[in-house]
This record gives sequence, C-alpha cells and structure tokens, in this order.
Amino acid sequence: MSVQEQPLDWTTANQRHLSAELEVVRAALIDHAARIRGEAPPGTEHTRTRLKETEAALSAPSALDTLTQAFGLSSFERSILVLCAGVELDAAFAGDVAAAQGNPLSIHPTFSLAMAALPDAHWSATSPSEPLRRWRLVEILHGNSLTSSPLRIDERVLHYLAGVPHLDDRLQGLVAPAEPWDQLPASLHATAHRVTDLLARAGDQARRPLIQLHGPDRSSLIAVAAQACAEVDLTLFILRAADLPSAVTEREMLARLLEREVVLGRVAFLVAFDEADGPEAAHSALALVETASTPVLIAAREPVRSGAGSATGSAIGIHVERPSAEEQRELWRTALRPISPALNGSIEPVVSHFNLALPAIQAVSGQVLARVHPTDESSPPTPSSEDLGRILWEACREQARPRLESLAQRIAPIASWDDIVLPEPQLQTLREITAHVRHRSRVYESWGFARKSARGLGITALFAGPSGTGKTMAAEVLARDLRLDLYSIDLSQVVSKYIGETEKNLRRVFDAAEEGGTVLLFDEADALFGKRSEVKDSHDRYANIEVSYLLQRMESYRGLAILTTNMKSALDTAFLRRLRFMVQFQFPEPAQRAEIWRRVFPAETPTEGLDVDKLARLGVAGGNIRSIAMNAAFLAADDDEPIRMLHLLRAVRTEYAKIEKPLTDAELGGWM
Repeated sequence: MSVQEQPLDWTTANQRHLSAELEVVRAALIDHAARIRGEAPPGTEHTRTRLKETEAALSAPSALDTLTQAFGLSSFERSILVLCAGVELDAAFAGDVAAAQGNPLSIHPTFSLAMAALPDAHWSATSPSEPLRRWRLVEILHGNSLTSSPLRIDERVLHYLAGVPHLDDRLQGLVAPAEPWDQLPASLHATAHRVTDLLARAGDQARRPLIQLHGPDRSSLIAVAAQACAEVDLTLFILRAADLPSAVTEREMLARLLEREVVLGRVAFLVAFDEADGPEAAHSALALVETASTPVLIAAREPVRSGAGSATGSAIGIHVERPSAEEQRELWRTALRPISPALNGSIEPVVSHFNLALPAIQAVSGQVLARVHPTDESSPPTPSSEDLGRILWEACREQARPRLESLAQRIAPIASWDDIVLPEPQLQTLREITAHVRHRSRVYESWGFARKSARGLGITALFAGPSGTGKTMAAEVLARDLRLDLYSIDLSQVVSKYIGETEKNLRRVFDAAEEGGTVLLFDEADALFGKRSEVKDSHDRYANIEVSYLLQRMESYRGLAILTTNMKSALDTAFLRRLRFMVQFQFPEPAQRAEIWRRVFPAETPTEGLDVDKLARLGVAGGNIRSIAMNAAFLAADDDEPIRMLHLLRAVRTEYAKIEKPLTDAELGGWM
C-alpha cells in the first residue's frame, strides 16, 4: 500500500467529515438564497457524494455522529448545530449566512433562517426542553425574538466536533482530575472492583446508580473511585462539596454541564466531602445528584444523608477501610526498595505507630530517598542505617501533623524521666504504658490478641490529681520516650451545646490523630466524662451518647489517649472500668518536694547557698515549685547575681499571693 493509500488517522478523518457536513449545510443556504432571488437552486448532490466519501474514511463514528446519538438530535437539530459551527470554523461561511438572510450584516444564524433553509424543519427544536437548548449545545444571543435572535454554538461543543479534547472552561477550577494509584493495595483493589461492577451493570441506562464511598481515609476513597472508573474507561474528576452552588438555577446549570461532559469526554464525577462540611453542603450535593443523570459518586467520612435524616434511597453505600498493616508494610518496602537493606527493621516500628495511606507513604519515602541520593554535590554524606531509621520516623511524624494542627495544640515534649519526681508505683505504671504502646503491634498482630477481640485494643490512661502535681509533665515524658507527637485537647472547647457537634469534634480529632499514632492529652476530662445523668430529656440522652461515642473511639484508637482530671470522684465508675491505666498524682511529700527542688534548676544555672531541706518545707506542688524557681532566676539575673535564698523568698511571696495561699511561719522558719 502506498503512502497516499494509507488510512487516515481518526482526527484527520473526523475533521474532513465535519468539513463535508459544513458543505452540505452551506449548499442548503446557497439554494435558499437562490430561491429568495428567484433563481433556480444549484442543488446539493455533489456535497452528498463528498459526505459519503468522508464517512467511509472514518475508523470510528465521527464526533458529530456520536454527539447526535448521545443527545438524541433530530436531523434538523443536527443541521442547526452544523450551521452554527460553520460560522466559527469558516470565515466564508458567515457570508453565506448573510446572503441567505438577505442582509449583509446578519452573519449569525437564527432559528428563523434554519427553519426556512434546512430540510426536515420542526418548531419543537426551539424549545428549552429539547436537546439543543437543554444541553446548552447552542445559546441564544442578544435579542427580543426567539426566532430572529442570533445563535452561537457552545465553545466546548465546537472543540468536541473538531476532535479537540478540552474540559469546559466553566468547570476549570471547580473540578480536578483524580489519577488511579500505581500500587493500589489488594483490599482497595477488591473494593474498586465492586464499584466497577456497579458501573458496568448500569450500562447505557439513562441514570446510573449513586455510589457513596465512605471511610476514614479520604485518599483511599478517591483512589478506589479512580480505579473503578479507569476500569470502565472513564476519567474521574473531583468536585469539593463545599464548592457546589446552593442556588437552584446555578445548580441546574452545573448539572447540565456535568452531564454533557460525561457524553463528550467519557468522564465521571465524584463529590468529595471534607470534615468541616455542614448540612448545607450535603443538601447541595444530594440536590445536584438528583438533578444530574450521570455517573456520580460521593466520598465522605460517613454516609451523606438528606435533610430528612436518612440516606438517599437510590444510593449504594460502600465502606472503604484504610490499607491494612501488612499492605502498608508492602507499600513501604516497595517505595523504599532502593535502600530497604539499610533500614534494618526500621519499617516495622513505622507501620506499628503510623497509619499512612499511599500518597503519604510515597511523600515520606521521597524525602528519605532524597537524603540518600542527594543531587547537590555539597550535600552531607549518605546517612548511616541508624540515621536513616531516625529520618524515616521523623518524616512520618511531620507528615501526620498538618491535620491535627488546627484541632489541637502541639506540645513539644521536653521533660524526660530524670525530670519527673513521683513515687515508685506511679513511675512503674508510666513505664508499663510505654511498653504497651511500643509493643502493641507484636502483641496484637504477631501474638494474635487482635484476632481474639477487636474491643479494648486502645491504650488509654487517666491521670488524676491536683493541679501542678505533674500530669502534663508525665504525658511529655511518655511522648518523648516514645518519640511521638503530643497534642493537648481542651475538652471544654470540644464539648458543644448543639446536638451532635461534640461527637463531630471528637471524630475529627481522632481521625486526624490516627495517621500519626499521636499521644492525645485530654485536659479537664470531667467536662465530658462526669457521671452520666439519668435521662430526663433529649439533652441528657445526647450527653450520654457523647460519652459512649468517646469511649468507643478511645477503645479503637491506635495511639495513646491520656485523660486528666482534678476530680476523679466526679467520673463515672463505668467509664473508669473502660480505662487500661490509672495513675494517681498525689500532692508531693516533703521528701519528694526536696527531690523536685534538686532537679528544678538546669545544670548551667548559677546558684549559691540554696538549702533544699528548707525549700522542701514549702507546701506547694511541683508546678508551683517550677514557677518559683523561674521567677527567682529572673530576679537574680536582674541583680546580676547567682540565685540565692533571698531571691527564692521574694519569688515564694509572689507565688503564694498568686494562688491566694498564706505563707506560714513553719514554712519560713530559719530561712534568714
């Protein structure tokens, strides 16, 4: 076969076929203009012959044929679309339109011209409910008359007819493409196949099912949807629920644009919900879904419900779990394969403490690999295996932080075991807590305890005692020893008077903390965990639900959750039984206070003549001791002297005045 005889590629053949379609319509315009002038029309036989030749050269249906079938255009409506396209594609075409209308200035086609010049004309083509206007294939420009107002083809439709792929400009910035993961874990792959089957079974039905994907990890939801769509040759685009219009007319317009894109570009759309999206976003999303006859998926933490409180009747809900621990191990091994021998078991602790999805794993792995294979010759040498493990761990901590930063206060753990002074039983309990956190993966998974029961696997502790007795310091000690982030949550800010808001706030905290195995410190636990009241009204019932929800999340949380309270007696005994550890922080005895005074000053702090035994007589807790020591340091610095007892006395008086406690002679005896 010669070069000239080789078949044309589809794009070229499609453009030639469109040109032939334009010539057919142009011939009809020329015939109409001739009739207006009283001349014999030249006829359109030669254009019909050319059209058949271009049809034969197509390897697949032309864009015009596909669009005609998809939107159910009549032959007359099809010709109107070609008429409007001709003005945009061929400069000479506008002259033929003007001649056919008997006015050299009327270069835009109209419905009146179409019905007069094109065959098989019918009035219904002008109706807003018919394809041309319902799908916004053409738009009516300025003018007061339906039939005499200028018509223009929609730009997106024009590009499609020409064979040029192009997302509608009105959707740019509103939707974003979602690419399937290259390494989709087996469990997510199986879930994606379920979605694929649902989409495939729907076939060419006018309305495909609404599929709601819900689960704790948003990236996994999107990955499942993208994979499922790819398997049925659909490209997935994401819309944020918060960006959907609330106005009915705007939502109707968006629905038509989305439906049109499904036909023109073989795409599907996923409405993604964020944690902060409220009922307004849910209403807009469900209203859009009900309006659009197109493949629509929803991704949310929980099933999205209608205003009546029930999930939409036509929705199919599919729960998507995070990748399992074993799948995460395999993802880490694959992502870090170039340096996996040098990690020497560092992956196992990471899987045990962090619960990251594939995008986060890839991001962390990229950071670690960049340290091993730097592109800058001035970069430091390749880290050792121990350093690599530390780099991997710290990168995981940083990756998991952003979601929690807006929900809780991160505390940099500074205190160590040497800084805390407690009786031996309390210290022993704290060390047991670290052992549980550090070895939970071995006990739960390798030793099989998780297979016995899924309940009670969360590691929870209650720190009870007066203010200043070391509860927050103990949490710092644990977080530093475990090399985990510590976040403090003020429960007085989490608890809401609005029904359901407290659970929502708690869920956001726990979901965000899950990724990083974070140590969560709930201050003022009695704000929520007091004795559950008898149910007298709806508020009592929901208050009890809030406590039950928190208990359930604590028991399933992968990390360590610490609750603090100044009033242990105010806590429900049923709640206390659900805690794994309880540490009672007592007011320090004189011997303990003396030890706190010995440790309170940093090694580099200049001191002179301090009498620890006399200082231990002060009846204050460790928090007050640290405050006194720091105030005395500032006083000594201002005097340009070492810290002496005189400075401490001044600081003691200030502290006692602050806490409204009288300073007795017994406490000050023999100081001066």
